[in-house]
Amino acid sequence: MSTGPNRIMDEFAKLMTDAAGAAQGVRKEVETAFHAQAERWMNSMDLVKREEFEVVREMAIKARDENDALLKRVEALEAQLAEKAK
Repeated sequence: MSTGPNRIMDEFAKLMTDAAGAAQGVRKEVETAFHAQAERWMNSMDLVKREEFEVVREMAIKARDENDALLKRVEALEAQLAEKAK
């Protein structure tokens, strides 16, 4: 067993190692609690995930393109009806 200053230094080093481990454990607990609270807060705001947003965005683009195509067809049909009515 160590005696004198070496023993004191060994004990101090052990104490510091234990304190660093405890501090790291507390840090992880705080991070976990923060992430859980942030997720609860975001869920309460009715935010959508990026993937869901992109899917709906693509659906809207497709619907707009289909509407444009249908509008052109209706205009063409109206022009044909107008031509026949003359």
